[in-house]
Amino acid sequence: MFSLNIDDELALGLLEPRHAEALFRLTDLNRLYLRPWLTWVDGTKTVEDTRSFIRRGLEQFARGGGLQAGLWFRGEIVGCIGLIEIHPELRRTEIGYWLSESLQGRGIVTRACRRLCSYAFDELGLHRVVIRCAPENLKSRAIPERLGFKQEGTLRAEGVTAKGFVDLVVYGLLAHEWRALQEKRS
Repeated sequence: MFSLNIDDELALGLLEPRHAEALFRLTDLNRLYLRPWLTWVDGTKTVEDTRSFIRRGLEQFARGGGLQAGLWFRGEIVGCIGLIEIHPELRRTEIGYWLSESLQGRGIVTRACRRLCSYAFDELGLHRVVIRCAPENLKSRAIPERLGFKQEGTLRAEGVTAKGFVDLVVYGLLAHEWRALQEKRS
């Protein structure tokens, strides 16, 4: 199965049916925290709902259309990250993520996104990676900004949350920009 080690305490790996109970518990514990930003939270009411999400993710991965991974911090699942949909003909994808409220502020998602960008550009040969965030979701927006994504604009009423339609700020990063950023880091 697919997995990427990030560092000594952090890894991401393809979600499998055996992870359904732990992922559902994590979702349930963070339901109130996630609800303002992620509409799927209210539709995830049982372990079977989580198992169905995992099954769809595995089917998507098998056909090369995306990747749904768990984030493991010190051996425990603490959130999810994924390539929401890979468009091979356009060589682009979008990263989506969420993390347990109790682990915010440790750089976990930033490190995971950095590794996922490396995978998307260097291993999949993609040309463009996008991250979309609600304007008010400052923690989420800080991640693409930290990684060198360019803010490209705001799509009006593009997303849906528990409050209804919301704007989404679009951040984009191109393969040549990624390579230049990596050269600066080394």
